[in-house]
Amino acid sequence: MMCAAHAGPGTLVIDHAGSPGEKIRISGGGRCNFTNMHTEPGCFLGTNPHFHKSALSRYTQWDFLDLVDRHRIAWHEKTLGQLFCDGKATQIVDMLRGEMARAGAQLWLQTSLAALDHDGARFTMMLDRDGQRRIVTARNLVLATGGKSIPKMGATGLAYDIARRFGHAVTDTRPALVPLTFTDKRFAPLSGVATPVAASAGGARFEEAMLFTHRGLSGPAILQVSSYWREGDPISVDLLPGIDLGDRLRGLRKTHGKRNVTTGLAEMLPERLVDHLAEELPLHGNLGDLADRRIDAIAARIKDWTLTPTGSEGYRTAEVTLGGIASDRIDSRTMMSRDVPGLFVIGEAVDVTGWLGGYNFQWAWSSGVAAGQAAAARA
Repeated sequence: MMCAAHAGPGTLVIDHAGSPGEKIRISGGGRCNFTNMHTEPGCFLGTNPHFHKSALSRYTQWDFLDLVDRHRIAWHEKTLGQLFCDGKATQIVDMLRGEMARAGAQLWLQTSLAALDHDGARFTMMLDRDGQRRIVTARNLVLATGGKSIPKMGATGLAYDIARRFGHAVTDTRPALVPLTFTDKRFAPLSGVATPVAASAGGARFEEAMLFTHRGLSGPAILQVSSYWREGDPISVDLLPGIDLGDRLRGLRKTHGKRNVTTGLAEMLPERLVDHLAEELPLHGNLGDLADRRIDAIAARIKDWTLTPTGSEGYRTAEVTLGGIASDRIDSRTMMSRDVPGLFVIGEAVDVTGWLGGYNFQWAWSSGVAAGQAAAARA
């Protein structure tokens, strides 16, 4: 929709869903985390760490925010620069549909691609719509179908299949921004407990909330590191970021020496979590009986709680797909194939994945504008 609003008259968007922008509608708890004030290149993953810079620099978060303001959509900032609608996420969908209509673009819903050909100059598509076959030809074709995440909403690997057909490589894809699981369900008794942590995996570290679930771990900190984690690798969780636990325990030893160790820790961590840790760590006895060596050992384990997930919840709940159509044969300024003139790839279909917090939407807006403007110039 963003691309069509910039591609201009004669642009047709086809969507096999019954209504447009379903991922917009469900995002942010129904309020759409539509961008992030802190968007910058370092907030994105991809085989080429520079590919996304051009589009993001030419259509920024401030440009999209100006568009939101022009449509008089009220918004607010939550944590870490995340911007949300005050009202419903469908306001963003309505805004995009309005921009498309103003540009003279059309939207066909409940329409699927039955066949696709290219004669070197134009694309010919056979579309199934309203129980009928329709033939559409176009000079430009934009792949904007996203990745595999949340298949129940209709997500497929269609863009990957089309790209491969035209000679483009597709990098390994995997669920990202996804809860991590443990087959032994060790955290089921803690389900619903949340606490601020600093989680680390694959060289990345995120300080946000962690949530225990029946299957394992979730919450913003875990979703963030899931993009960097690989099967078989451990993650590290600092359960008390910003706190020198050794000094804190030594202070409690002086002032509350008769208290149990678990009682002292429960002043800093959820009680149910402390009870769980007591089974794993030697958390018995009184604070006054703790030797410095034992304090240091407890602090080290809690500040670097090392866990090895057995998997993730997969595409079923993943917010995005990591990887995608390789960027090496795509022009970063226009998002057009270097090998097939008129073939464009944008958004999540490309090997560009953002952090949690509105970054992936901003990549959709920025790459969509880049492709739309380039397609309009070719029309």
